[in-house]
Amino acid sequence: MYDNLTASDIKKMQEEIEYRKLVVRKEALEAVKEARAHGDLSENFEYKAAKQDKNRNESRIRYLEKMIKTARIISDNSREGEVGLGDTVEVYIPDDDETERYKLVTTVRGNSLQGLISIDSPLGKAIRGRKAGDKVYVKVDDRFGYDVEIRSIDKTTEEDEDKLRSY
Repeated sequence: MYDNLTASDIKKMQEEIEYRKLVVRKEALEAVKEARAHGDLSENFEYKAAKQDKNRNESRIRYLEKMIKTARIISDNSREGEVGLGDTVEVYIPDDDETERYKLVTTVRGNSLQGLISIDSPLGKAIRGRKAGDKVYVKVDDRFGYDVEIRSIDKTTEEDEDKLRSY
């Protein structure tokens, strides 16, 4: 499976990999050495915890490297007046009589609890490329969907605030 990522996503992932290799890895190895020095490893909780932290760091490095290796680089540019990657969109949901604000982001930055909606989510797919005033049907699956109306589109560029999602 290929993830759609921007050049900025790749750069952030590479920075995290470098930080984890140069800083976190050294700290984790030192913690394992120190815990090992405390004696019997079979009953040493500190040793087990240190090993888990070290393994979690190595796993995250492998995960990020695989994401970069299999990524499909996409442009974060969109036409004027259309919903695009990085834009904050206000949508009206008639079924709930509510207005919500979402920022359209790539999968690695998505966090619906913070209003960051992935371009690969049903809502993201439905509104991407649409214009303010468009009424759109969001198909969740074969049996369920809902309507939304795009009220406004704000072109935003503060991508640096959006953190990479942990796994």
